[in-house]
Amino acid sequence: MAIKRREHRQGVTLVHTGDGKGKSSSAFGMVFRAAAWGMNVCVIQFIKGKWKTGEQKAAEKFDNIEWHALGDGFTWDTKNPEQDIKTSREIWDLCKEKVRSHQYDLIVFDEINYCTGYGWISGEEIAAFIREEKPSWMHLVLTGRNAADEVIEVADTVTEMRMIKHAFKEKGIKAQQGVEF
Repeated sequence: MAIKRREHRQGVTLVHTGDGKGKSSSAFGMVFRAAAWGMNVCVIQFIKGKWKTGEQKAAEKFDNIEWHALGDGFTWDTKNPEQDIKTSREIWDLCKEKVRSHQYDLIVFDEINYCTGYGWISGEEIAAFIREEKPSWMHLVLTGRNAADEVIEVADTVTEMRMIKHAFKEKGIKAQQGVEF
């Protein structure tokens, strides 16, 4: 079966939010699924910075996945909130550029919801961009805790991951290679 042509595709906007694990992992599952079907994919990470992940290493094996691990690291440890705001705005500009290029069938804005939660990018700004500029055939995934109400409203599918139990909180087990990264 060949990739469905854009003019015959109904693009969807998905939001993965909540305090549980699996928001980015679910999005990355879609990345590899789409890439395996021959779709052009772009991942833009707002938080991870220079942190190398297994997903990024796997993406390097595909010629139709473009990966941008950006950001200044984990923002809850920030020492310079002004820099975090500036960096987030620059990454948001890259997101808009990639959507406007019409080069990609699926784009992931990984951890963008943190930016709305911190007030660095407004939910209304993101929602307006999606409503006004996302091509009808493009799939878009936005991840991270605290998705803005406006973003939830404009999305086609919203999933809230809920933490029931967590290895670090329960047993002090740190993030594990191959599981969390």
